[in-house]
Amino acid sequence: MPMPLKSPALLVFDWDGTLMDSEARIVACMQQAADDMGWPVLDAAAIRNIIGLGLVEAVAALYPEYDTAEHRALADRYRYHFLADDTGHSNLFVGVREVLESCAERDYLLAVATGKGRRGLDKELDATGLRSMFHATRCADETHSKPHPRMLHEIMDELGVMPADTLVIGDTEFDMRMARNASATPLPVSYGAHDIERLKPYSPDWRLDSIGELIPLLQAARERL
Repeated sequence: MPMPLKSPALLVFDWDGTLMDSEARIVACMQQAADDMGWPVLDAAAIRNIIGLGLVEAVAALYPEYDTAEHRALADRYRYHFLADDTGHSNLFVGVREVLESCAERDYLLAVATGKGRRGLDKELDATGLRSMFHATRCADETHSKPHPRMLHEIMDELGVMPADTLVIGDTEFDMRMARNASATPLPVSYGAHDIERLKPYSPDWRLDSIGELIPLLQAARERL
């Protein structure tokens, strides 16, 4: 029998692959950056595997044969393509805006913990008009990359919330491991970068097959109080 979800006070969302359907854009920008550098251009499956890590950490995982200075150079080329206006457009997953509004109406604290850099996240918060929805945000270029728990600890400390009252919603193993490392509750989504079978060990009782399923799950948890 599945364990009941404890009603949280704080909802911490990953961005890419959880709120924003940006996988194709990330893959394209990484491939363009590698081509600029004259490095091997990896396939989409390899790049999907590192979505969620900080950018330099992701590049190092993809290209361990190169040194740190070269990893940073490729990261710079990736940023160039991702921040350019002609690299394509990413959309929020269907229902994201409505779910966030519903969570805010129910007085949940909302936050973002992402492997993106600050410039990239700020650009997308402004483009989507979602900046005002979040009480706190942390990016990988401001603190430790996932799965280290530091960015989650910083969010919880800023908002005055304990790990037991924090729910982390994400699409990658790095999100799930970060939650576990911070003693928070992980909640995987099945529609993002990592296959749900990879995420099940971290949250065997719960999953979201669409972001819209979050509200009924939270409502059921509150009704058990």
